[in-house]
Amino acid sequence: MTSGESAQQANEPRSPELGPFKDQIARPQDPDSENTNADLASLKYSLLGPSLTKAGQDKVDQSKVAEVIYNSSKGSKFFNREEERDKALTVKIDQILAKKRQLEKLDLSRELRAADTLLAQLEASRDLTQHIVHIDCDAFYAAVEQLDRPELADLPFAVGGGVLTTCNYVARRFGCRSGMAGFVAKKLCPQLILLPLNFDKYNAKAAEVREILADYDPRFESASIDEAYLNITQYCFDHGMEAVDVVSQMRREIHEKTHITVSAGIAANACLAKICSNMNKPNGQYLLPRDRVVIMEFMRDLSCRQVNGIGRVLERELGAVGISTCGDVYTERQFIEKLFGEKTYNFLLRCYLGLGRTSIQPAEEYERKSVGTERTFRDMDNPTQLREQLRRIAEELEKDMRRAECKGRTLCIKVKLHTYEVLTRQIAPPKAVYLADDLYDYALPMLVKLEQEVSNMKLRLLGLRCTHLLSTKKPDTMAFFGFRPRRGGSVETGESISRINPKKAAGTGEEWEEWPSEARNDVLLVERAGSSSGTDSPFWRHGKEVLPNPKKEKQPAEVMQEELWDCPICNRPQTPDERQFNEHIDLCLSRQTIRDAIQQVAASTPPPGKPSIPEAKKSKDKKRGRQSTAADPRQKKLRFT
Repeated sequence: MTSGESAQQANEPRSPELGPFKDQIARPQDPDSENTNADLASLKYSLLGPSLTKAGQDKVDQSKVAEVIYNSSKGSKFFNREEERDKALTVKIDQILAKKRQLEKLDLSRELRAADTLLAQLEASRDLTQHIVHIDCDAFYAAVEQLDRPELADLPFAVGGGVLTTCNYVARRFGCRSGMAGFVAKKLCPQLILLPLNFDKYNAKAAEVREILADYDPRFESASIDEAYLNITQYCFDHGMEAVDVVSQMRREIHEKTHITVSAGIAANACLAKICSNMNKPNGQYLLPRDRVVIMEFMRDLSCRQVNGIGRVLERELGAVGISTCGDVYTERQFIEKLFGEKTYNFLLRCYLGLGRTSIQPAEEYERKSVGTERTFRDMDNPTQLREQLRRIAEELEKDMRRAECKGRTLCIKVKLHTYEVLTRQIAPPKAVYLADDLYDYALPMLVKLEQEVSNMKLRLLGLRCTHLLSTKKPDTMAFFGFRPRRGGSVETGESISRINPKKAAGTGEEWEEWPSEARNDVLLVERAGSSSGTDSPFWRHGKEVLPNPKKEKQPAEVMQEELWDCPICNRPQTPDERQFNEHIDLCLSRQTIRDAIQQVAASTPPPGKPSIPEAKKSKDKKRGRQSTAADPRQKKLRFT
């Protein structure tokens, strides 16, 4: 499908949805055996994982894939945990349905009017003036590996070991996908080749792509190591080009210079662009016209699961109440707030209208809410080993805090038991912390308490996170006076690298691992051992690091201009030396203070022969017989009524 094809054609799902499970998951009103079958179908669908909507799976028989996953993992700790979660979700859905049946008996005309009013308000905020692009590299890790091993082009291979981080499109035809256990993938595709992770190569290749993106939008926003948002409105205006031509040129340039392919979505906002980028994968692009009618038609038949932010759980809950597409939101709008709350209510109405943000800015400019790190390892119950892991995590967190130039007023510890149950605890230290010794000292009592609460505690994951952050950045003199800050990076390291997502608010739940969506619970091997970069490299993690946008080299004249610091008092350029600059500011302030003092004295001094104001007032008071002395504070005022 080309970018010129209609939006209606784009509504054809490129990724599998409920498929053969749709009718089975629906809660029947018949015998218990049918309920059991529905529960089993929902569990199998859940086991398919969060990457079900990834490109390259449209021709895969998902029922067979689910059967393989079910039989391969049955009886394992992970399977038992997923089964418990699925049962809990089923109970929650039954409660939602019971509540909906009660609401159907009530007069909800007021709720309908409120929903229509909110829809009108949201519609008034629609912005159709921008060209927003979402760029997504195709099977990025696999594509980078294939550059070194071109013989793998027609063979199924994946990157990762215990859990796949990505796989090429040949492997996806067998049902393999990211977040899938390696042994399960081997059963689906016995000839699958597994390659180890190498984040040095991935980050180097990502840097090449980012350099090209900066030519089209210097303030592009990195969403991860292999995807980014751009606003090319200004570029289109400056070069007199259409958005579709600009993106084609960008994709061609990326392929010529980096030898990897990218897919793109072009739309009026970031939400739509993200959806469109998955329409013509791999190595394609899709343009959704900036027209309200076209956008509404596009969203009407779009599966809810294809919207970024709707995962397996919310998909099942919405499907239970009759919402399987974004168009169904309007039909059920009077029930949504009562059933799912105000936040989900507003989110779904925006999805129905096809609204999204149009502000694109570098990821590092978002306010940080938290900084954290964690490790996954084999089941561990030895107290000494757990404390060693805690110490190493504290040291890693200190490095991240120094890079982020902040310290935290709240320290959180997270553990995942061998049963895949996640527990968190937090403490507010008497002082903001960032040093490894302090992090360890305050985290250790929380770990000890967890050991006391959970008998025979075995862990497979341990993590620390700091929230309620305070900046430790050195104040900038120029910024203090309201002028452009001087150039320079971090005071301590000269870097600006963090492994956290700056848009993720702290305290939003217990699941705060770094991986996006629900794959974060299953990824086991994306850790230090997977990288050849050494223990001190900041790139061993998972590809979600926040890196500053590349800066273009300036011309010599611009460099000379940058090298001079303007005085905020006299506005004269000064030598870029902090000590001399401060001395000059002190001198300017002293001159200004002396000048102001002279002017004040001159204004308050009376002309010759004319008494000053205080003396004149004193003389006038004396003539009237008033006392010039202050009243005795011990005397009481008498009042007669």
